[in-house]
Amino acid sequence: MTLDSLMYPLAISLHGISAVIWVGGMFFAYVALRPVAASVLAPPERLTLWSQTLGRFFLWVWLAVILLPLTGYWMIFSFFNGFASVGGHVHLMQALGIVMILIYLHVFFAPYQKLQRAVKAKDFAAGAKSLGQIRQLVGLNLLIGLVVLVIALGLEHVGL
Repeated sequence: MTLDSLMYPLAISLHGISAVIWVGGMFFAYVALRPVAASVLAPPERLTLWSQTLGRFFLWVWLAVILLPLTGYWMIFSFFNGFASVGGHVHLMQALGIVMILIYLHVFFAPYQKLQRAVKAKDFAAGAKSLGQIRQLVGLNLLIGLVVLVIALGLEHVGL
């Protein structure tokens, strides 16, 4: 086994792990943590929980939004001779991935920063507004991420 024969498995593994961390984290936060936090925590504690939880999660998302395009383009250009050699499903995944990254960047630099400031200032009304925006955008990104997973796991096999 040569180093060259290990490169594609390394690239696809890093790509898949990054997607699982990002999409899986959004799924957990949206489907499991959010409803419980809303039902058992008062706004000050809930906003603090989300502020700190998102802070930890977003460190991993930053890694994912770097590794996903890096490994995707690495595979396209190193193993498939560029975009002309890949199916439409790869082009669709790339387009949706870019949309997801742009949504994440907006979440991180706008409502998440406002949430951080609101929690620090104990402005729970502003914090709740920011958290609501984050919830909506994470829900959208989760939906897009699940669609990308369906594309990645299924559309290649139907010839798209």
